[in-house]
Amino acid sequence: MKNKKEILMYLLFGILTTGVNILCYVFLKKFLNIDFILSTTIAWIISVIFAFLTNKKYVFNSNFTKAYSVIREFCSFTIFRGISFITDIGMMIVLIEVMNINDLTSKILANIVVVIINYIVSKFVVFKVKRVDQ
Repeated sequence: MKNKKEILMYLLFGILTTGVNILCYVFLKKFLNIDFILSTTIAWIISVIFAFLTNKKYVFNSNFTKAYSVIREFCSFTIFRGISFITDIGMMIVLIEVMNINDLTSKILANIVVVIINYIVSKFVVFKVKRVDQ
């Protein structure tokens, strides 16, 4: 039951994080006319901060409060999200510049892959259960 709740919460906040990412991207690209790579980068930064806060508190129920532990979690989270960022940018470049797919469609497709990667890494590496708040 706990796993089902965790997965449902991850999906909910994954959808919200994806929404934050896509809305930021659309705002930057369509309204401010910023290049798609820079728009993707800025949207990624904003969505990573949102994802960390929501995943820590609501999905994986990490109760670490000591500065060192929170910083360690955030750094680990950001490093692994950096890997998914490379996936996001790589897919965007291939889908847009090589396959000539619309940038918003490409963004959505890339985010589907990224959400799957992020759940696996968050569950088994970043927010894995630890016994002591170090």
